[in-house]
Formats: sequence, structure tokens, C-alpha cells
Amino acid sequence: MFFPNVRGSSGFGKRFVNLDNGPFKREDSVKDIGAFLDALVKDPTLDPARFAVTGVSYGGYMCYATATHYSPRLKGANCYVAISNFVTFLENTQSYRRDLRRVEYGDERDPKQRAKLIEISPLTSVDKINLPLLIATGGNDPRVPASEADQIIKAVRGKGGTVWHLLAQNDGHVFRKKENEDYYFWASVLFWKQMLLGGGR
Repeated sequence: MFFPNVRGSSGFGKRFVNLDNGPFKREDSVKDIGAFLDALVKDPTLDPARFAVTGVSYGGYMCYATATHYSPRLKGANCYVAISNFVTFLENTQSYRRDLRRVEYGDERDPKQRAKLIEISPLTSVDKINLPLLIATGGNDPRVPASEADQIIKAVRGKGGTVWHLLAQNDGHVFRKKENEDYYFWASVLFWKQMLLGGGR
């Protein structure tokens, strides 16, 4: 397992953490995943036919974005409590978080930023997602509402794609209840076993 520190990650100073701020720099961090895949494919100890991606919360957006940009290089994507459309996310997240998220992602009230936010949202490029997805979300998530999962599931399935969907009705942002944690863990194991070791889709 590899954990890339893409642009915008913490731990490398203020300049680095702000390198992907706003809608016009947002996909720079996604390009870092492409460079990461380029490096991994050169490693003779790895099997590039069995690469996959997973991410949680903002990493969940990165998971969707990686699926839209690099589907041919991946066998599956496990995207957990993930943003699928920045505009609907900003409109539906809890109000106490909205202004902070606008500073980082962009302001959906500004027409130019709104247009760019829609352009870079995974939901807009759903036709480019050509790999199986496992999507998990909490029914009571105040940060990334379950509607973010619902809309991309509908779009992917609508074009004949494969989606495994786990909705924990009694949980929030990242599962805290043991029964949900356990179910998600074993569902993930089954998903990866099928996609990476079995016949896939």
C-alpha cells in the first residue's frame, strides 16, 4: 500500500498545503497521482495490472478524480464518504463548515468559480469512470451528505457501470459504530479480492 502526499497535504509547510487551493488549482493534486502511477509502473516488484485506489473524505474526492482521469490504469476504486460534485457539496454541507471549505475549494456563488467547480467535479466526467466502484457513506453525515454518493451511483449505474454501495443509515462522517466498521472492512476485503485477485467486474 502506498500513501502519496499530493499537493495540498499537510506536514510540508504552509506553501505546500495551499498549492491546490481554489478550483483552478484543484486538479494539480490529481496530476500528482498520475506522476505517482508513472513511478509505480516502473517498479519491477509491482504488478501494474493490479493497481487500485482508495480514499476517505477529501481523499474520497481524490479517489473519484483518479477514477475519472486514470481508469485504464486501475482495477477498482473504493471511495468512502466522498465529494462527487463540489457545487452540491458546498450547497449541502453544514453551514458552519461552508466558509472554510470555500476558501479551500472555491466559492460556488461566484459564476467563474462555480463553472470551474462543476467542470472539475467527478460527477461531470462520470463517462470516464470505467472501473468498478465501492462507495460507502453515512446516512447522517453532516460534512459530506449521502446525496453526494447517491448522485454518482445513479450516474455510473445509469451508464451500465458497476457500483457496490454501502450506506450506514445510523452513522456519520467515517463510520464510528463497530457493526458498520466491520461491515465496511469485510465488504472492502471482498471487493478487493474480486477486483484484484479474481475476474474483476
